[in-house]
Amino acid sequence: MPEIRQEHGSSNIPDSKGINFFNSDPSFGPLLKSYLGERAYNGVRVRLVELGQRASDELDEWATVADHNPPVLRQRTRRGEALQRIEKHPAYVALERVAYSELGLASMSHGSDAPVPLVKYALTYLFVQAEFGLCCPVSMTDSLTRTLRKFGSKELVDRYLPMLASKDFDALFQGAMFMTEQAAGSDTGRIETRATASIDAQGNEVWKLTGDKWFCSNPDADLAMVLARPDDAPEGIKGLALFLLPKTLEDGTRNAYQIVRLKDKLGSRSMASGEIVLQGAQAYLIGEVGRGFHQMADMINMSRLSNGVRAAGLMRRALTEAIHVARHRSAFGRKLIDMPLMQRQLLKMMLPAEQARSMFMHIATLLTRADRGDALATKCVRILTPLVKYRACRDARKVTGDAMEVRGGVGYIEEWADPRLVRDAHLGSIWEGTSNIVALDVARATRREGALESLKQYLNAQLDDAALPSRSVALLRDVFNRASAAMDSVAECGRDENVREAASAVYNATTAIFMATEAARVAPDYRRLALAHLIVEHKLLPRDPLSPKGVRVNAALLRTLVEETPMSHDEAMTFFPSEGEA
Repeated sequence: MPEIRQEHGSSNIPDSKGINFFNSDPSFGPLLKSYLGERAYNGVRVRLVELGQRASDELDEWATVADHNPPVLRQRTRRGEALQRIEKHPAYVALERVAYSELGLASMSHGSDAPVPLVKYALTYLFVQAEFGLCCPVSMTDSLTRTLRKFGSKELVDRYLPMLASKDFDALFQGAMFMTEQAAGSDTGRIETRATASIDAQGNEVWKLTGDKWFCSNPDADLAMVLARPDDAPEGIKGLALFLLPKTLEDGTRNAYQIVRLKDKLGSRSMASGEIVLQGAQAYLIGEVGRGFHQMADMINMSRLSNGVRAAGLMRRALTEAIHVARHRSAFGRKLIDMPLMQRQLLKMMLPAEQARSMFMHIATLLTRADRGDALATKCVRILTPLVKYRACRDARKVTGDAMEVRGGVGYIEEWADPRLVRDAHLGSIWEGTSNIVALDVARATRREGALESLKQYLNAQLDDAALPSRSVALLRDVFNRASAAMDSVAECGRDENVREAASAVYNATTAIFMATEAARVAPDYRRLALAHLIVEHKLLPRDPLSPKGVRVNAALLRTLVEETPMSHDEAMTFFPSEGEA
């Protein structure tokens, strides 16, 4: 009998499995250190290195399995008894243990020794490069806890905070947000769910909720924030109230609501999303009737920031995969990364990935100041949060698609991470407000709250303090002033049809300033200044699409950018836009 030859995989199909997502990202550590300071960075660095390795190994494996084995709703036992249990695949549960218990991503901000928010977001940024779906429940748990602490009564905080802030996997509570209805998606004022108040035998006010919630992620969460309309409240947003809905009542019985079915989603398949019918479910009023939407907006804004972090993480994972393929795959006698067209494609992916990373790091830093009562920081967070949610989430859709293309036909196969990244990337620009809604929110923050003017003041101060070339500073001030004027005009005149274009301009100008000032802090590596110049040239300055530009930068410097190796000040200045010359 002839011997059967064992064929092995081609060495020309690069596999990134096993590389460390932290160590293979040379800009991440120095950038994070520039924000946290050396002491705080050194305190978290070991955890980042360990998570970077796990994200590439076991976490990624579990995420793939969980994505291919979505949760299942069990309505009844085999004897016909009501069950209402969501069965999660063991791989997803293993991921939950890491996120909630080992890393404490949902509880980290709520302990007595809570680190600055950026530490949590940096860990999330690495975790999401392996698993996206779970980060939604983690974010909602974190945001629910923040909203409860901010607006809830002392009794409710004392009762539930210990479980929400726990890292004991068998005791901790997960959170959710039940807001969307069939007629009330972005138009929250159309919410029909009713809240009825009564007085029990002990003289306590008791609220019961009745209605349908159309899209509820993590529907079997222990606690959920729910928007509903009290019986005697007016129509519209001013008639809404915010309620805390427990899954289990104090006597141990199941609350009166039913998970009708789970959604069959395009992405985030590992995590359950479902439809819920409230059947007189008991709930606790949070804050004041009529202020429900404004109170829940705090939770929504934190979820939007988390969306930006997740989009940044997805883009970085996609970029890491693309760079790995380009470095190790050969075609036509050359490595892909040696080809000018591939270098251009990688740079087009790198720019939005780096923009999103700078944006979320800066927002997290400002959030610390805002929570301490800094009015300027509060207004900056107010406008930067919808900006990162709008632009980074849209950019992630393209970057993940381009990364799939770099891998070629293999990238279209579900055994690889690329399809999952593409599917997951589409979520961010839909949940917590579609692109149109969030761009309009940027205009609202500009017109009603003066947030754009505060951002301008802050950015000018950043440029004043940075050791940057005067040419670069002048250029950056000019493009931001023009972008700001465009947004002011759109917001003031109510030209909604132009609001996305104006919001994108403000985002690009802002991130260019952030990246340039970061370069001054992480010097002597000025790569980020070069990237800031490229943002201005390709995203903000006018250009004729029918007149291709000649190559102004030598191939070696383009390779330096693509390979993410340090760049000198003079080298970075060679990327100064020709249209920006005085």
